[in-house]
Amino acid sequence: MRSPLALALLPAVSQAINIVSSNDDGWAEINIRSLYSALSSAGHSVVVSAPAENQSGTGSSDETPSDRTEACEFDSCEANSGPYGSNATDPRLNWVNSYPVTSIKHGIDTLSSEFFSGTPDLAVSGPNVGNNLGVVVYFSGTVGAANYASATAGIPAIAFSGADGDPVAWDAEVPAYSTIYADLANKVVERVAEAGTPYLPENVWLNVNFPTVDGCASADDFSFVLSRIFTAVPLITADDVETCGSTRLPTESEVVGTDGCYVSISVGDADKTDADATAQGTVLEKLGDLLSCLP
Repeated sequence: MRSPLALALLPAVSQAINIVSSNDDGWAEINIRSLYSALSSAGHSVVVSAPAENQSGTGSSDETPSDRTEACEFDSCEANSGPYGSNATDPRLNWVNSYPVTSIKHGIDTLSSEFFSGTPDLAVSGPNVGNNLGVVVYFSGTVGAANYASATAGIPAIAFSGADGDPVAWDAEVPAYSTIYADLANKVVERVAEAGTPYLPENVWLNVNFPTVDGCASADDFSFVLSRIFTAVPLITADDVETCGSTRLPTESEVVGTDGCYVSISVGDADKTDADATAQGTVLEKLGDLLSCLP
């Protein structure tokens, strides 16, 4: 528990919330550590519960954690260290010897009681190393963790993914893209928190994809655009929410592929498809002027 003095020294936020964080690249990958630092510095209470090693592409797999026989990724835990573990100097950084879904489940069901005295307000996953666009959402462990949190555990959730980088150890020099992606993710979390409860519609999660940071010096250079995960099928796919003069949202691939610094925010449903126009409209209203239109 933080001391009263430590709490007093934290920066003021409009709505500090309890957040459980996971990913599929592993608990010691630098992106999840950068996001942990950014969210904590913003005044939120965060606990990380992520796989002991890279579990990319494992989707919604879930399996009871087993004892480790080898060291965790980047030698971040010792061999033969059991099914669960935490950082020696920061118990809020936790690893689980299983999949992303299993990891975030442990964070929600077990660690949240310890650190929050209850369930988390929000679940975040990532930022993933590499974008999760379109059909890739079905296979992404980062998306799988967010989808589990929202659809099964009833916790509002956001999956973050970024185009740049390769897996990097937690103790390496922090790449510029990792800092920018963490700052961008924090902007989205702040706006969701400011909008108040319920933070997102029931069973809905957000799929947020960051483009390359080339030509974009800081998080303030980016614009956020409401998008859809899958390409709409003419005469079959129902209309999206009306915004930017259209009832059809751009796909997230179109957004991150547009010249400039554009972040896509798609509204996903429990089955990992696009949510309907009503849910999109609620998110549009909550995010407000954080969102803009493509040129």
